[in-house]
Amino acid sequence: MTDAVGQPMSRVDGRLKVTGAARYSAEMPVANVHHAVIVQSTVARARITSLDTAAAERLPGVVKVLTHRNTPKLSAQVGKPPASRVLTLLQDDVVHYNGQPIAVVVADTLEHATDAAHRVRATYDTAAVVTDMRETNRVSYAPESNGRKPESSTGDVGAGLAQAEVTVSHTYATPIENHNPMEPHSTIAAWDGDHLTVYDSTQYVIGDRNTVANTLGLPPENVRLVSYFIGGGFGCKGSVWSHVPLAALAAREVGKPVKLVLTRRQMYGPVGARPQTEQKITLGARRDGTLTAVSHESISHTSRFEDFVEPSAMQTRMLYACPNIRTSHKLVKLDLGTPTFQRAPGEATGTFALESAMDELAVALNMDPLALRLKNYAEVDPESGKPWSSKSLRECYRVAGERFGWSRRNATPGAMRDGDVTIGYGMATATYPTNRQKASALVRLTGDGRGGVRAVVQSATQDIGTGTYTVMTQVAADALGLPVEQVRVEIGDSRMPPSPVSGGSMTAASTGSAIDAVCRQARQQLTAAGVTDVASLARWLDAQPDRTLVVKADSAPGADARKYSMHSFGAVFAEVRVDRELGEIRVPRIVASYGAGRILNAKTAHSQMVGGVVWGVGMALEEETLVDPRTARYVNADLAEYHVPVNADIGTLDVSFVEENDPYVNPIGVKGIGEIGITGVAAAIANAVYNATGVRVRELPITLDKVMIGGARA
Repeated sequence: MTDAVGQPMSRVDGRLKVTGAARYSAEMPVANVHHAVIVQSTVARARITSLDTAAAERLPGVVKVLTHRNTPKLSAQVGKPPASRVLTLLQDDVVHYNGQPIAVVVADTLEHATDAAHRVRATYDTAAVVTDMRETNRVSYAPESNGRKPESSTGDVGAGLAQAEVTVSHTYATPIENHNPMEPHSTIAAWDGDHLTVYDSTQYVIGDRNTVANTLGLPPENVRLVSYFIGGGFGCKGSVWSHVPLAALAAREVGKPVKLVLTRRQMYGPVGARPQTEQKITLGARRDGTLTAVSHESISHTSRFEDFVEPSAMQTRMLYACPNIRTSHKLVKLDLGTPTFQRAPGEATGTFALESAMDELAVALNMDPLALRLKNYAEVDPESGKPWSSKSLRECYRVAGERFGWSRRNATPGAMRDGDVTIGYGMATATYPTNRQKASALVRLTGDGRGGVRAVVQSATQDIGTGTYTVMTQVAADALGLPVEQVRVEIGDSRMPPSPVSGGSMTAASTGSAIDAVCRQARQQLTAAGVTDVASLARWLDAQPDRTLVVKADSAPGADARKYSMHSFGAVFAEVRVDRELGEIRVPRIVASYGAGRILNAKTAHSQMVGGVVWGVGMALEEETLVDPRTARYVNADLAEYHVPVNADIGTLDVSFVEENDPYVNPIGVKGIGEIGITGVAAAIANAVYNATGVRVRELPITLDKVMIGGARA
């Protein structure tokens, strides 16, 4: 037996990455590849009245300029997210949002294509645009989001509020926030007759393959989708966006392989972002802190041509014990591109609102914020009444609170000082649901004729930078009883057994369970054949005609998924230091502890949580996409103006896991950790800012002007 799972094993693909040998989608060696550059609209809500491509077509190296006038017509089949979106594929003259593709230039070099794209000229018949939710009527509906109902009601909130002795009711707002993965969206498309190979940076190999096939009217078996390495996704690469089919269309039109890579500026608009939200939260409680009513009404924006819901009230349905809980989600249609998933979609924005409101209730009650949360600790899921598959939140509160020194907190705003700086302590609860879908895997055991054994494990999942290659190697090694050095995991190819999207923190639970299942089945077959150790395995394999054993298996959620409520939980404590004269906010330390089931790799898991917390700091203090209200154009669409944390912004991060054994969640006991790390962080920082300054900032990001103006008003 091996004991690889849980160890802080270094990444098996680490050497490939640091030496540059890991090939990302735009780096795949495809012969005679041509380059495509997208021309984008400079207006929103318009019709194209003229499109002059003559100057571009005359330039050296240009082989084709695709527009709505010459692009083949498609009978695209619109699927459901996260695999599919309503795509803009040069099928008509209608412009829905600023930055929409209106032409694609193909040339022999990137420089020639870029030069030509700059010479395409368009004129438009425009209409007035609306880009701010506060400037338009609210739509009184929202569709289901990933199977989750837009509204929920438990008990009678009106009666609960009538029973309350203390009530707080406030509206919290979050801005548009853009993904900025290190690797931009990139695609290479190459045709061989009526068969298509696509190298794409995607979080969903199988979904990407299916969407491309449906859009182009091809059988799925005619499309091969490859994505071996992804330089970050965080949700924006979970869906197929317009540039992917456009690359395939361009390649078919010019009869050459085509590479299309979005620029950093093109990452704003055509490939989604976290939408704006406005969230009204009303809490009612008795004097002892017992919640009597919770209401959470969330409004988020979507595009005019497609509905996307930011499910910000979902955690409110299950996080605290209360007999009367009501939640709702509504949409506002704006003249912007369709939003999309961003790390912990819903829970990241929703915990900012809910956990800020809980802090405000604690202030109104003159009660410790941690004590208030413990007073309303949910022993079962308040919405469903189901027991938790496991829950270690009390231990997370204890561990993180003690390591942080929460008992030293002074509840009086501004009371803790260090010279010209006021110090604030804040805390919040983190949570994210445990997701799992059906997945499949294959294992191939091969003898080398010299007493050696190699295992190759395959599944059409993807490593979006989180360490999937590594943790799947550990899972397979333990299930097979082989050293990790004798196991090779191959993923990222649609020809392999299917697996779900790497989103919703479900890859470890879904694909990991499938790999565990197939390796254990192989081991059972070998045990039945009398194989008891590696030496006998080598002899047995060498005796087979091809020295190989191949086993395939599926794994899917069972009855336990219906019996239990399954979530990860955590506690986040933050210290801020606020300059009394300048309002500058610094975060010298954050302490967080999480209960997230079995940890497959101590090193990669810690890295994931640290990354999530860092993103939470950015969400709290820096990130905001700004839109010109006249043109609906993104005005800070680059990393010079769209601010994200750098090393100097991050202090000490003390992140830990509490031990948690969950026998019900899935066969390998994991809960997924890709997204919980960002939840609760923004609220913990906002609550700390209040403790430091007495200023309650309810609209992210918390910039110094909001603190100074709020302080002046106070």
